[in-house]
Amino acid sequence: MTQPESRWMPLFFAAAAVAIIATQPVHAELLEKSKKVAGTTVRYKVVLPTGYDSAKTYPAILAFGGGPETMNTVDSVLDRNFRTEAERRGYIVVAPAAPNDQLFFEDGARIFPEFLKLILADYKIQDNKFHIAGPSNGGIAAFYVAAANPQYFSSVTAFPGYMWEPSTAKLQAISKMCVFMYVGENDEYMWHPEMKKEAEWLRSQGTVARYTVEKGQPHRMETLVGANAGRLFDGFEETKKGCKK
Repeated sequence: MTQPESRWMPLFFAAAAVAIIATQPVHAELLEKSKKVAGTTVRYKVVLPTGYDSAKTYPAILAFGGGPETMNTVDSVLDRNFRTEAERRGYIVVAPAAPNDQLFFEDGARIFPEFLKLILADYKIQDNKFHIAGPSNGGIAAFYVAAANPQYFSSVTAFPGYMWEPSTAKLQAISKMCVFMYVGENDEYMWHPEMKKEAEWLRSQGTVARYTVEKGQPHRMETLVGANAGRLFDGFEETKKGCKK
């Protein structure tokens, strides 16, 4: 009597497995790649949006990790701040690791703009410009790289971050971009005064520049993570209205 039942059990479990898979959220591709740039190998990851079509044009983000800007910090910033919203809103995210452990606001910056040109050859990017963003050292790198290559960027977002070795010329170079700066209320070091000063200078030039203190937050903020990461993307979307008052 048990023989017919046992014969159908594999089919039952197969059907159940298909049903479970069908109910799982669909993720777009997360690619790990490398390119030879400026005499060094650059490792990077690319998030492609859900339903990605290589024939279509997409907005894009150049994202940096914090701290040593290694592939581990690339994974962290993608998981915490960018991947889910990028997939949902239709953004491409490109996140390189610092080549040879050389930070992107130091010698690692030598891969730009060649690296950007190679990415633009691989993907159709809206207006051939990126939003550039990152936390901590990644935020500093975002300002540094944007100021050195302003023709490739439409906005700068740091959470936190400021211009490395600031000068009027560097700040002027990003003054046509939208600038979004976030810092934890309980953060230490010089983040608060430097970020506030630079935001005020940019606003004096008519730039859309926001300086936001996240209440109760330390250096590694949780208020821009997960579902709250949408706030970063709201800033990217705001650039469509223009970055000059």
